[in-house]
Amino acid sequence: MSRVLITNDDGIHSPGLRALAKAAVDEGFDVVVAAPSEEASGVSAALSAYTDDGRVAITHNDFDGIPAYGVAASPAYIVVLATLDTFGPAPDLVLSGINRGANAGRAILHSGTCGAAFTAAAYGMPAMAASLDVLSPLSAERGGNALQVLDAASDEAHHWATAAQYVRDLLPRLQELRDGYVLNLNVPDRPAEGVKGLETAVLAQFGQVSMAVAESGQDFVRTSVEENRDRADDGTDLALLTDGYATLTTVRAVAELS
Repeated sequence: MSRVLITNDDGIHSPGLRALAKAAVDEGFDVVVAAPSEEASGVSAALSAYTDDGRVAITHNDFDGIPAYGVAASPAYIVVLATLDTFGPAPDLVLSGINRGANAGRAILHSGTCGAAFTAAAYGMPAMAASLDVLSPLSAERGGNALQVLDAASDEAHHWATAAQYVRDLLPRLQELRDGYVLNLNVPDRPAEGVKGLETAVLAQFGQVSMAVAESGQDFVRTSVEENRDRADDGTDLALLTDGYATLTTVRAVAELS
């Protein structure tokens, strides 16, 4: 039985994390959950942790019988800890997510969700990053700052089960992945019957959201995160997501010119 590490960057209390863990358990995997104690979005593959006298705090959490740990560290750091048998036997593969918001386009470079998967691949483990596009259905109705839009929505109301089903269907592909590659899955926030299907996609040139300067002065700058309004090129992950498709992109984490 393959052992799976489930992690994310939204934190140990995310409903998407629970949905992903349940999906792996339902498929018969030996599952351990270890995720940041607090949200760690946008940290990429940073190896960062909060320590007290050099010690990284780890708390036990109730995940309906699944071993689960809240760790005062970034997702990538948690993956490295897992390879060192910190949470029991080292995992054979890593599932990261289900993220609250799409991780699409070249902006996946900055994603903590994807950073965990990239780190797993660097350590020789198959990995998948999974995300639910919770922004697109809301932004058309509410507009404004993208983070404010997300914060106004109830996490429990999102269609985590839809994304979890796509993860289950794709798990066999992890065994076929070439070394150093990860699967990046994005799923529309809709009931399963409302998703048009799964399409293989290339990365858009930009991400779903971008940083903007909201205010600046002589000795400060204040930023905001706003939705990109540009239409992505046909065939890219962002364009297909907008059209109601789930998207799958195979990405190589670290590569050199040959």
